[in-house]
Amino acid sequence: MASQFNQTLLILGASGDLSARLLLPGLGALLTSWDGESIGLVGSDMKDWDDARWRAQVTESFAAAGASGAKADAIAESTRYVQADVTADGDWKRLLDACDGRVVIYFALPPAITERACQALTAVELPTGTRLVFEKPFGTDAASAEALNRLVAQLVPEEQVHRVDHFLGMSTVLNIAGVRFANRMFEPLFSGDNVESVDIVFDETLGLEGRAGFYDRAGALVDMIQSHLLQVMSLVAMEPPSTIEAVDVRDARAAVLRATRVWNDNPAASSYRARYTEGQVDGRQFPSYADEAGIPADSTTETLAEVVLAIDTWRWAGVPFRLRSGKALSHPRQEVVITFKNPRHIPIGFTGAEQPDRLHIGIALDAGKMSIDLNVNGPGDPKVIDPVTLGTDLGPGKLHEYGEVLKSTFDADPILSVRGDMAVDCWRIIEPVLSAWRNNDVPLQEYPAGSSGPDGWPLPGKAPAPGPGTT
Repeated sequence: MASQFNQTLLILGASGDLSARLLLPGLGALLTSWDGESIGLVGSDMKDWDDARWRAQVTESFAAAGASGAKADAIAESTRYVQADVTADGDWKRLLDACDGRVVIYFALPPAITERACQALTAVELPTGTRLVFEKPFGTDAASAEALNRLVAQLVPEEQVHRVDHFLGMSTVLNIAGVRFANRMFEPLFSGDNVESVDIVFDETLGLEGRAGFYDRAGALVDMIQSHLLQVMSLVAMEPPSTIEAVDVRDARAAVLRATRVWNDNPAASSYRARYTEGQVDGRQFPSYADEAGIPADSTTETLAEVVLAIDTWRWAGVPFRLRSGKALSHPRQEVVITFKNPRHIPIGFTGAEQPDRLHIGIALDAGKMSIDLNVNGPGDPKVIDPVTLGTDLGPGKLHEYGEVLKSTFDADPILSVRGDMAVDCWRIIEPVLSAWRNNDVPLQEYPAGSSGPDGWPLPGKAPAPGPGTT
């Protein structure tokens, strides 16, 4: 019998928050404008749901994304739910039999369950062309990431593995690459000859939002810096690729990660950690992190982390890259900030001009925003140099971030995916910091919820950056 669909998205962990809040809305938004091959949808989990309960969830999530049209309606009406234990190889035959055409298996599962599911899959013959899609974290350290890579390699070739990072939506990738490589005024300036420092910041006003169980096991360093921000850094710092095809872009990004280490190989002097205490953010009252529901009494998890890194290449030697992420802060900031060195000489007679030039490129929720801080003659006395900011909107892209992720998997385009060797290097880079923190070589500081962080911390991209070795 002919297949009803060219390919089927099989969501494991279908009853969970990731599926309802992100994956299904992303799929619905994608289907609204989809003109590719026909797509089927199967959901699976341990919960005792039936087709009707699953279809109601799909319909609700599609509506939340404003999804509409014949394709979205058809999937919502035809999708199936299969109750199964994916850690048991005997249940996999029922799951795969429910799928038409090529199969895209999305592991919306905790890492430990994902690994056990992959172990079970080694006893199963996968359909030709099957693609595996994994959410971060990819392992728990460099050794486990390497072990997971070896396990997955037993199932499908690397080009059919998508380790997804929704931060790297196509608009973010192309915005950063376009600004840097399509402008003669910027392209030659991206090096240690002209750049003082680079900051990659993800500050948010949100707290735990019901994710205490996951977050306390990870913290800001693992949850955000180890995965998302290192990937953004690799885009910012990569050598010019020949094309924007996946093979060239991922090779260039991987070379950056291989060359990255903690600044001065001194994690105690090149990292900060802190967690929030009681306070208000946008009118919302936050308890201290230690008093949040679900946080163990002996927790030492940080909610704000900063790490200074070095990239050992001719282009970036001597330039500190500061990666920072935190929760319950006063203002949201999601951006890359390139701070340029001061002019070699300002003619005597000019005053002002104390602010260095900075280029700001938005990421994540701020993808599509760009501005540059410059110094110009003031409106009054022309000998006084005043700072100005010029801004533009690059456009956030047409698709929801998870719509971009799903589109790339359906199109078999791994440009938005993390290659196996890159996943291992991301753990290698931060492991010295994790070790220093476990040994209490770096104090766990505190900051009130609704503040910009502990007193004395630098504000990345806001004040003149410290030079090498002065973190």
